[in-house]
Parts: sequence; C-alpha cells; structure tokens
Amino acid sequence: MEALDLEPSVAPDGRSVVFVLSLGGRSIACVVTREALEQHFWLQSGATEVRVLKAFSDGCRRIMAVAERKVRARPGAQIVLTADDFGPRG
Repeated sequence: MEALDLEPSVAPDGRSVVFVLSLGGRSIACVVTREALEQHFWLQSGATEVRVLKAFSDGCRRIMAVAERKVRARPGAQIVLTADDFGPRG
C-alpha cells in the first residue's frame, strides 16, 4: 500500500466514501459503503458528513488494506468495499 492521492469524500448520495488508492504507480478509485462503516467502524446511523469522514479516517489503515487486497485479486475491477469485505471471511 502506498498512499492516498486525494482526500476522501462522501459521495453526493451520502451512501459511501470515495477515496483513491495509489498502488504500483496507478491511482485506483475506490468506494467504501456507509453500511460497512456503520457495521465495522463504529459510525452511528444518521451521522453527519464530518463524522462519516472521521470514521473513515479512524479505520483508514484497515480499509486501505482491504482495498489493496481486492485490487490485487481483481485488477481492473471497480473497487467497492461492503460490510461483507470486513467480516470474518472478508
């Protein structure tokens, strides 16, 4: 895992956080769902955008690691991290 190129942001519909993973000289757009943040990163339902981004920031290392594994397993695929990606078999 290298680094985030751009600051993460809440999607316009509020249902996910969009972020960019830099890996092997490539920038890969990724999304983590709000549901995943609520189930695995202590985000309260109905939280403000600021709190959503704080939950993302607090779980960033784990989120980035899961995103990197998904990119390596499925090169070229759209990377959308759901609650299932963070479960016991995710």
